[in-house]
Amino acid sequence: MSNINLETKLVGEIAGDFIIPSYQRGYRWQEEVKMLLDDIDGIPEGEKYCLQPIVVKKLENNKFELIDGQQRLTTLFLIYKYMISLNLPFKHNYSIDYEIRKNSRSFLDNLSLNSLMVNPNNIDEYFIIEAYRTIDNWFNRQADKALSAFNLYKKLGEKINVIWYEIDSNEEAISLFTRLNIGKIPLTNAELVKAIFLSKNNAIDERYQIEISEQWDTIERELHDDKLWYFITNNQSKNYPTRIELLFDIMADKKDGDRERLRTFFWFMEQMKLNTYINDKIKLWKHVVENFQRLKEWHNDSELYHKIGYLIAVNQIPLQTLMKNSQTIKKTEFKQSLNKYIAQSIDFNKEYLDLSYDNKNDKPLIEKLLLLFNVESVYQNGDKSMRFPFDKHKNQNGGWSLEHIHAQQSEGLNKKELWNEWLDLHVKSLKNIDFEKNYDLISEIECRDKEKIDVNQFNELFEKVIAAFELNKNVEYINSLSNMALLGKFENSALNNSTFDVKRDKILKMDKDGDYIPICTRRVFLKYYTQSDKNQLHFWGEADRKSYLDAMGKMLEPYLQILKKEI
Repeated sequence: MSNINLETKLVGEIAGDFIIPSYQRGYRWQEEVKMLLDDIDGIPEGEKYCLQPIVVKKLENNKFELIDGQQRLTTLFLIYKYMISLNLPFKHNYSIDYEIRKNSRSFLDNLSLNSLMVNPNNIDEYFIIEAYRTIDNWFNRQADKALSAFNLYKKLGEKINVIWYEIDSNEEAISLFTRLNIGKIPLTNAELVKAIFLSKNNAIDERYQIEISEQWDTIERELHDDKLWYFITNNQSKNYPTRIELLFDIMADKKDGDRERLRTFFWFMEQMKLNTYINDKIKLWKHVVENFQRLKEWHNDSELYHKIGYLIAVNQIPLQTLMKNSQTIKKTEFKQSLNKYIAQSIDFNKEYLDLSYDNKNDKPLIEKLLLLFNVESVYQNGDKSMRFPFDKHKNQNGGWSLEHIHAQQSEGLNKKELWNEWLDLHVKSLKNIDFEKNYDLISEIECRDKEKIDVNQFNELFEKVIAAFELNKNVEYINSLSNMALLGKFENSALNNSTFDVKRDKILKMDKDGDYIPICTRRVFLKYYTQSDKNQLHFWGEADRKSYLDAMGKMLEPYLQILKKEI
């Protein structure tokens, strides 16, 4: 197990003779040279920066086989050579020899500005000369070339680290190189953290290393359960090839958009150096296991699952904060704090009944309110085996939309095909409502010339159909909360703009086909919330809307009481 030496090392401290074996391609960096210089130059005062890992295998004395990172290390070598050529008091402590090119070390050691005028002997020399030219051009653009060189040299010696990944001399280098370069790079934060615990210089004996390795596999396997994964994060699993890395990111409090890709790895390196773990580094791994067990405990507790799952889904509070809170207060206090966070998530600056689909700022508020309504409807059902499926919610094809329960607009219906489809969809419902009363309208629709229909004819028929479905002329409710439900986005705009009855048929078919439909949306179209004596199957009328809002208010009452609000 103990075949790795892993540490961070300042670029200025890299020393030795590096052999680049023949199984690797030659030097090929072009635009990357300028990018590296810009990145180093742009490091703010007081901030450190780390380059990608340098993977080596020690051969003898101070000689290494360079397995991965040769493009980066060669470029740094060229930068040092250039700065030294400015007759400044600089030095560097390593050499590079490309095994495939017999004279490569001599060529690199003697590189100077004069080399820019030399005809290259091979493709590798060509790219090296071009990289050197790029470095020259970069320095020539600086206001003070010497000052820029001094600043760059200082950063390389004091701020710029590489991850020094040294494998055991018995390790098969070609196998490791292949694994590093087949498109599935193992040296992510997670794999580097794993290397910390399995490294030969971490004071953890082989027995514990085996135990850590087994526990690692168990945690990784359990995090591949999407029900657990999407309970604790909104990140798509494809962004985490090694899922345990999410647990490490949480522990390291890594923020979204952090420009330091290996922030989590550095956090673990620092933890290894703290007094807390200096005499028994196994404690750090035990802390990892404890954090995972806490997440599992939350997942298994129905109340915590639904409340925390909702807070994570709406980005109300980071999981890191919840984990820290849970370690400092009692469980009952922790649950009470969740109620306050949830209440804060729906503490809008306007009355709920004033929210409107027409207002783009209101849409996310309505969605949040309806998501909480759905989550609480599952949780308060009483059956502890029922769970809101955060995995399905976060993996909905096309995403979620606010759906008008009963539409009354022709938005998006701008093609002959869509006009005809919309009219055909509503003929059946018109017959179901009152065939005799709607006979003339049905005949007009069925007898239309589908090829010659124009926008004026469609709009006239559209208004007649809408009128036939309305119990009253008051349409102020159309964009209000009482006419909104969560549903996966319809690709079909004809269905988007359909009336309640048509949508009901579609949703019942989706339900039979096994498509995921949020519980409250299903209940809406089954008229679950409306008393039977006031139920009219084909309409979404005033009684339906009032019952819907009453049910929402009752379900969200614990949080509305905290806010002293009502729906």
